[in-house]
Amino acid sequence: MKRLKLTLILLMGIGVYNGYAQTQLTLQEALKFALNNNKQLAKTKMDEEMSKYKIQEVRSQALPQLNGNASYTDNLMLQKSLIPGAVFGKPDSSILVAFGVKYNATVGAELSQQIYNQSVFTGLKAAKAGTEYYVLQTEQSAENVIYNVSQIYYQLLVTQEKIITINGNIEKLTQLVSATKSQFDNGLAKKIDLDRIKVNLINNMTQRTQLLNQYATQTNNLKRVMGMPLQSSFLLPPASLKDIETKAAGVLQYDDINLANRTEYKLLKKQEELQLFQKKAYQADNYPSLSLFGRYSYNGMSQQFAFSKDPSNSTSWFGASAIGISLKVPIFDGFGRRSKVSQANVTLRQIGKQLEDTELALNTDYENAKLMVRSNLSTITTQKENMDLANEVYYSTQNNYKLGLAGLTDLLNAETSLADAQNSYNEALLQYKLAELEIIKSKGSLKDLLN
Repeated sequence: MKRLKLTLILLMGIGVYNGYAQTQLTLQEALKFALNNNKQLAKTKMDEEMSKYKIQEVRSQALPQLNGNASYTDNLMLQKSLIPGAVFGKPDSSILVAFGVKYNATVGAELSQQIYNQSVFTGLKAAKAGTEYYVLQTEQSAENVIYNVSQIYYQLLVTQEKIITINGNIEKLTQLVSATKSQFDNGLAKKIDLDRIKVNLINNMTQRTQLLNQYATQTNNLKRVMGMPLQSSFLLPPASLKDIETKAAGVLQYDDINLANRTEYKLLKKQEELQLFQKKAYQADNYPSLSLFGRYSYNGMSQQFAFSKDPSNSTSWFGASAIGISLKVPIFDGFGRRSKVSQANVTLRQIGKQLEDTELALNTDYENAKLMVRSNLSTITTQKENMDLANEVYYSTQNNYKLGLAGLTDLLNAETSLADAQNSYNEALLQYKLAELEIIKSKGSLKDLLN
């Protein structure tokens, strides 16, 4: 038995990672590690961070806008116009005259400030609601991590219990093989009896190998969800029926769920709020907008390439400035804005239906989870009694077999019944823990698992 335990520990892995030096990794420790290292959650947090910059982007539209400009123009061919010759004392002719100079230069700046723009003001409110939406997304992603880690963790616990159980069965069969071989050597047992027991032993050892592989796979899946390198290792504490039954008593006392606590519901409500802002933004396009502007430019004109203020260079420099108010009044856009508002109304109705469907689904999941908890709690009690009875039958049959009062078939049947009862009990534990996890999720209390 000591050798079997040592083999099991070695297969689980021996190593050190971030303080987990082959100590028992509790569910709370696994959850906290996952919340700090899960890759998908980290990406969602980056989306939340990005939303803060989006607010700054929208807010910038309400702040003063200052732009500079500069240009240099070489008028290769000046625009010409016909002027009546009477201007020059030639009434019967027209004269072609070029206007402007060959070279122009301008340096200037323009300042503008929104005074009234309903679209900008609505965008600011929508940006704030958008940040709250990303915060909720991060919260939902964290809850998904907690749920997934807990689910795999419970599966690992049950698989671990199954490994312990089958190790016990292998130990019993190993002892039985040894005793039967001794009887066979002394002519007290048949070779076929010894072979049948060996076949059962090999079958159990094969099942143990499969369980160890399953345990390794589940461990790798847990590491991935936690964001832990595959080279790291840990051990899990044994499952406790007493703890499960104590928690179950509390679960059965839960009242009806409050949908306002569910992040999925909060997200939909926030989507509805954002869509309302979108509708208002479309409607705001019908409102006039008013802005203040100011411009200043410094201009140069010359017939020669080299600009300077030297009169011999035929260059003139002068400044120009202006301030004013700009009013934009939407009149007709071919019913484009009205179509956008109608689309927003349809989207709002769709979200309303989605809210109704989500409310029904969440309530259904909660009721089903309560039924599963009650059912599995009863199954655990029944399977525990059945396992104890099967264990008693096995040892009684084993003693009778040693005394020659029971046949090998009876003993092997008893051993098979015991293994089935043990596996059924372990499976009932897993199903109960998963149903309990659904209850906690339905209550919007997944973060309570951290405590």
